[in-house]
Amino acid sequence: MRIKRIFGIFIATSTLASLAACSVSTSPGGTDGGGKKATGDLSIGFSQATQQSPFYVQLRTGAEQAAKKAGAKLNFADAGDDVTKQNNDIQDLITRGVDVLLINPVDPKGVKAGLAAAKAAGIPVVTVDRPVPSGGAASHVGRDNKEMGRLVGEQVAKAMGAQGGKILEIKGDAGGAVARDRSAGFHEAVAGNSKIKIVAGPYCDYIRSKAVTATQDLLQTNSDVKAVYAHNDDMALGALQVLKENNRGDVMVAGVDGLMEAVKSIAADGPYVATALNDPISLGGTAVRTALDVQAGKKAPASVDAGTGLVDRDNAAKYTGSTTFALAGKE
Repeated sequence: MRIKRIFGIFIATSTLASLAACSVSTSPGGTDGGGKKATGDLSIGFSQATQQSPFYVQLRTGAEQAAKKAGAKLNFADAGDDVTKQNNDIQDLITRGVDVLLINPVDPKGVKAGLAAAKAAGIPVVTVDRPVPSGGAASHVGRDNKEMGRLVGEQVAKAMGAQGGKILEIKGDAGGAVARDRSAGFHEAVAGNSKIKIVAGPYCDYIRSKAVTATQDLLQTNSDVKAVYAHNDDMALGALQVLKENNRGDVMVAGVDGLMEAVKSIAADGPYVATALNDPISLGGTAVRTALDVQAGKKAPASVDAGTGLVDRDNAAKYTGSTTFALAGKE
């Protein structure tokens, strides 16, 4: 399958009026002699929603690798899924004197105070993975989550066949655009079969342990289930664990993100039937490069699509490897 990819451009230098030196920077201060801040003196603030999912751990890693390669300093803050803490983290990063902010919002609307503080300080913002309302950031770097849901939904509908059946949906975060779009795309894809019924499960915040509990409860009242669709692979694997414990190998499972554990399960021709690529390393790298473009005053697209693609039983073997997530470049 052809994979859509957007490549950012590394920035050697950027134009910015001199700011107070960042207290956590390990690079020597100064300019390049022409009033321009040297790349090695650039400081990126990264406020992340959480580190409780493998995806977000790898997203941080991708951002750190790209910042290091570009010669910039990355200052990281984990909000721990607490929007109040995230707003405080953003204020702290501003106080440290960062030149540009990357924000992966806990709550796109709840982070409004942090965005306002960045604007007041004249610090440009780029959001990653989860967008904020229009006008809140200079650019957003993410993937088409509705397309991800659609790709997986089409594959699940195909595997279920004309007889259809009941699908349990394990949701991501309440009110989040990612969860909303992954749900909408999936629903649209299976809508053509009137015999498919989707049972809405609870929001499990993309965390496997929460999905385990949710699946245990849902299975008790939906013993006739034919498939489980989760908004990420970590939750889908939690559901798969419960199904195995209950000897329900007849129930197919699907998720999103291309988590390698899921890819290997698909390649093994088990009940896991599909996932969609969402390589967080490349996403973090694209986000950093976009942030450096924005900080340098370059015109960045309002939305940067890092691309996706389907992983199913036909192609899972070629995506199998030692990385935590399937790499998007193996088309």
